[in-house]
Amino acid sequence: MNKYMKMAKENADNGIDNREGGPFGAVIVDKEGNIIANGNNKVLKDKDPTAHAEIVAIREACKALNTSDLSGCILYTSCEPCPMCLSAIIWANIKEVYFGCSKNDAADIGFRDNDIYEFIKGNNNMLYLKQIDREECFETMKKYQEDSGEIY
Repeated sequence: MNKYMKMAKENADNGIDNREGGPFGAVIVDKEGNIIANGNNKVLKDKDPTAHAEIVAIREACKALNTSDLSGCILYTSCEPCPMCLSAIIWANIKEVYFGCSKNDAADIGFRDNDIYEFIKGNNNMLYLKQIDREECFETMKKYQEDSGEIY
């Protein structure tokens, strides 16, 4: 077994043993293989639905490296990332991800990732989503762009 995937699995096992959340673990390493951060699902412990293993690891890696840009880092995770985690991975500029179990494996034990994938495709009405008051809200975006000159 790949040593980093083994660590991700151990993180997941520890999270389950400590009743912190679901069966998910992650590890972030740099190009040289140095471990930057570990994470496990902490949804139950933190009472935070965003505390997935990948996001916990990304938050820790950003703190450790004092940056929001994890370019050059590699993420190992015990399960294929959900849509939220995929988004966080992309926002963090991580370009290489290795996973153990598939999203279908997660669905088989009761996780709802596939419902979110279907919603993104427009095939699911699980959420009412409607744009309102765009002009007024866009003023804040224009102010940000003018003040900082940067776009994230």
